[in-house]
Amino acid sequence: MATLFSRPILQSIHTGGASDQGKPRELNGVRLAGFASLAVPIYAAQMPLTVYLPAIYAQQFGLSLAMIGTIFLAERLWGALADPLIGSLSDRTRSRFGRRRPWIATGGLVFGIAAIALFFPFVAVTPLYLAAALFILYLGWSMIQIPYLAWSGEISGHYHERTRIVTYQTVAGSAALLLVLVLPTIIDQWQPHNGTLKLAAMGMVVLTSLLIALPLVLRAFPEAPAPLQSPVRLSFARAAAVVFSDKLLLRVLASDLAVTTGQGIRSVLIVFFVTFYMGLPQWASGLFLLQFIFGIAAGPIWAQIGYRIGKHRAAVSGEIVQVAINLGLLLVTPDALALLLGLAIAQGFAQGSGNLMLRSMVADVADRHRLETGHDRTALFFSAFSLSVKAGTAIAVGIALPLVAWFGFDPKGANSPEALRGLLLVFALGPAIAHALSAALIHGFPLDEATHAQVRETLARRDAALVPAE
Repeated sequence: MATLFSRPILQSIHTGGASDQGKPRELNGVRLAGFASLAVPIYAAQMPLTVYLPAIYAQQFGLSLAMIGTIFLAERLWGALADPLIGSLSDRTRSRFGRRRPWIATGGLVFGIAAIALFFPFVAVTPLYLAAALFILYLGWSMIQIPYLAWSGEISGHYHERTRIVTYQTVAGSAALLLVLVLPTIIDQWQPHNGTLKLAAMGMVVLTSLLIALPLVLRAFPEAPAPLQSPVRLSFARAAAVVFSDKLLLRVLASDLAVTTGQGIRSVLIVFFVTFYMGLPQWASGLFLLQFIFGIAAGPIWAQIGYRIGKHRAAVSGEIVQVAINLGLLLVTPDALALLLGLAIAQGFAQGSGNLMLRSMVADVADRHRLETGHDRTALFFSAFSLSVKAGTAIAVGIALPLVAWFGFDPKGANSPEALRGLLLVFALGPAIAHALSAALIHGFPLDEATHAQVRETLARRDAALVPAE
């Protein structure tokens, strides 16, 4: 195996999934759009849960912020246990319906029931009610998302076709985020204090898109046959050991952790930055919305770049662009709204470049792992990727808010020029450093298109040899 990663491969052999050797068969775009539609309810629930739900449950239902924060922290710990477990179980599942479909269908039911309870509270809301609804929702979310991401990496074994699949999902997810950002903005124009209405509007998007997407994704593509090797039962400790022993997976996870941390710092501080540093509170929501509008076009743009220069090089390029954009924020002064708008638009076009490429790379790493160990752990690897996203968000909040407080920033009172300057430095340099670290971690990644093609070819030969002769 050492020569596989050390010597150059001059000829790329495209194999994988439903493709024969030679040029891969491109997946039908309509079916791929149907498959990607499941990203809409997944992403549509993400924004309300992190941005709107805590404030609405505190203001409308009287729960304390400390209690809500504790419940959300407990959910993060719950996810750290549930995601790898579901990933490992999905990899071991054998049924007439496949490995991924049963989990997605069951998870959709669990997710839908919990979403009704969370977005349309039908009894008195207590901390126990919120905790139960939130924990069940995230269980259903993991039951959908982990097998779904694994399945997306199995539809095609071709290096670039996997990027195309993730691009469809990214565009669908960006559109969902844009929709749930627009709805509260519209409601604010005529009922600004009606948090229950905002919650219900966002809940309708989640539930309606879930009902539409589930049958589409379950019928979009056949599942690839499960590997012929017998699945291995893994304890939680053993699953963690498998993840942390794969050096290429760790590089991808660490790079994505840095990406998500940078994005999280920007997200958690943008309202403070626009409201207090720029003195433009009326622009706070609009600037965030502007970024997401242009972000819808980002996926296809970066996919094309990835097709031409490879995934890890595209990821590095995107992160360097992000570094430049965030350093550009250091030039923004309170009277430089035009510059800020320009940087927000550029941020939209660059957003998600690293996430897209890195997620597409997870399935490639899982192929290499199967070649070296004989075990298919695609869903387990994607569950680890999901944890890096959650950890990055938590780290961002844990770094950004204490730092701006240390500089003297107070969102409830008057702020000195030094405190506002500190806010600017954290808002600009925090993401810039994180994106630079992400680029450094993934630079020179050895599993490129040619190497992956050889991995797939070797797997195909080995799988063929395992098939019993008739």
